[in-house]
Amino acid sequence: DAASAYHSAEWAGVDFKLVDTGGWEADVEGIDSAIASQAQIAVELADAVVFVVDGQTGLTQTDERIVRMLRSAGKPVVVAVNKIDDQMSEYMAAEFWKLGLGEPYPISAMHGRGVGDLLDAALDALGNAERTSGFLTPSHLRRVALVGKPNVGKSSLLNQLAHEERSVVNDLAGTTRDPVDEIVTIDGEDYLFIDTAGIKRRQHKLSGAEYYSSLRTQAAIERAELALVLFDASVPISDQDLKVMSSAVDAGRAVVLVFNKWDLMDEFDRQRMERLWKTEFDRVTWAQRVNLSAKTGWHTNRLSRAMTQALESWDKRIPTGKLNAFLGKIQAAHPHPLRGGKQPRILFATQASSRPPRFVVFATGFLEHGYRRFLERQLREEFGFEGSPIQISVNIREKKRRK
Repeated sequence: DAASAYHSAEWAGVDFKLVDTGGWEADVEGIDSAIASQAQIAVELADAVVFVVDGQTGLTQTDERIVRMLRSAGKPVVVAVNKIDDQMSEYMAAEFWKLGLGEPYPISAMHGRGVGDLLDAALDALGNAERTSGFLTPSHLRRVALVGKPNVGKSSLLNQLAHEERSVVNDLAGTTRDPVDEIVTIDGEDYLFIDTAGIKRRQHKLSGAEYYSSLRTQAAIERAELALVLFDASVPISDQDLKVMSSAVDAGRAVVLVFNKWDLMDEFDRQRMERLWKTEFDRVTWAQRVNLSAKTGWHTNRLSRAMTQALESWDKRIPTGKLNAFLGKIQAAHPHPLRGGKQPRILFATQASSRPPRFVVFATGFLEHGYRRFLERQLREEFGFEGSPIQISVNIREKKRRK
């Protein structure tokens, strides 16, 4: 699916996103047609394209047809001539000058040969794309991704918050095709809402529209600071609902869980949801939660406080002295269980970063998962962090003995 084709990468200190597509063929049917459609969609969404050709096979009619498609897309293109496994074979790359896309880069994907030069060229292409792109994000606004499976009310909620129609909505699932960034003022605070088309149910091969939606949702989460994860409370929670939520949590974003259509719930349904909260949502009990109705506006005024709290938690830093004084008290009252006759002790801790908060604990030995979870709960009880994930890593150091 689209999530598995969407990768984070880094080269020469530059972070970028890589979308891996299937092979493109013209005039194909069935699954091959879906893959070709996905490739074209990925090109439309990309800032730059790496066009991989087969150096052993040489220039083909399909290559030439792909070039026409790439030209119409108007994106910077870098040509990678694969299967050039040694210097003696490099002459075979020269044929691809005929494509008119600039210098072809001979590489061997199997052996890694020439990939460094290719990546340098790809970064140059990305730089050119950024200089010519008209897409600019206001840097001072907090970025909010509106995510959830189709038809849970994302567009209706955005319209309700913005007090006007922002995107076309009808009763068909997944009708909001294009994500649109909207500056929305809520209680006097401006937010940049990144409205997504939602992640569709997992299928063997996604159709073009579904693939498009999945890529854009993944990209929206990556761009956001805060994820509003929408659920339709009037129907059972599905695996796809939980997958969307996990995408936001795993990306380290501040999270508000929004249960829409709550006004349609009777007492039995509400009790059912409370039971689910203790089971299906046990890994995100720290998240802010708002029950509302996007259609009528009931309780949408509670979103602002939840969003502010989640972002403040995401930004929060705890002074090192205060952190260690607190952990000293916790460790004295609740020491780590013995492991192999030894008792690991916390020596020192510091908050390495925020957004999300990351803590590094220096200890005399390995801290078990259960004890880390205990420390996380204690940190939350003392310092808050409502609405933000926090990460704890352990650095093992032997305690120096006094001479």
